Amino acid sequence: MLGVLGGMGPMATVDFMGKVIRNTPAACDQDHIEMVVCSATSVPDRTAAILDRGCDPLPAMLDALKRLERSGATCIAIPCNTAHHWHGELQARTAVPILHIVDALADALTERGQQGTTIGVLATDGTVRAGIYQRRLAKRGFSCAMPDASGQAEVMRAIRLVKAGDVDAATTILNREAQALVAGGCSQVAMACTEIPLALAAVTGELKPRLLDPTDTLARACVRSCLAVPQRRVA
Repeated sequence: MLGVLGGMGPMATVDFMGKVIRNTPAACDQDHIEMVVCSATSVPDRTAAILDRGCDPLPAMLDALKRLERSGATCIAIPCNTAHHWHGELQARTAVPILHIVDALADALTERGQQGTTIGVLATDGTVRAGIYQRRLAKRGFSCAMPDASGQAEVMRAIRLVKAGDVDAATTILNREAQALVAGGCSQVAMACTEIPLALAAVTGELKPRLLDPTDTLARACVRSCLAVPQRRVA
């Protein structure tokens, strides 16, 4: 059973669950994988914590992790890129495997034959500062490029707009920043904040095939992991 440590933010959690369902080869209800979700909206802001401007979110995430364990989760996903800064500490506190969103992305890039290329990263300040994508992708042979300082400020503004429900305004900003990364030589652009795919879902044209959604690649990895274990069947 897939455990989803969510709520960071709530809309992104629902989006992730939809991607798990859409990526599951199912002909009936019983073919879908079981999920238990903890929408832990009380987890403090992850970027603020990384930038030393807020409370440590680890205790609240550990509490959510324990609830998922008690509910019978056999693998866990965290549909929040910035929260992966604490992936190692969370994994050290449970025997249940926690799939890593960057590993799922790297697998997808390898499948696309993108080894050795530069990947653009649209992410929160916290994700960028923590090096979550830079370090993990470097180990797999990829380079990363991020927007410049003014562009990064715009990305953060767009993320806040999505959280506030103004998706249209965020779309304009993120489209522009993604185009700039492609123009700068990036082969693909990772939408490395779970709010960003919500804003760029309707993008068309030449940019669309350049966009890669880590939320979706994580969902695919979760489906593969869960389907490798026999599912309980109900009448």
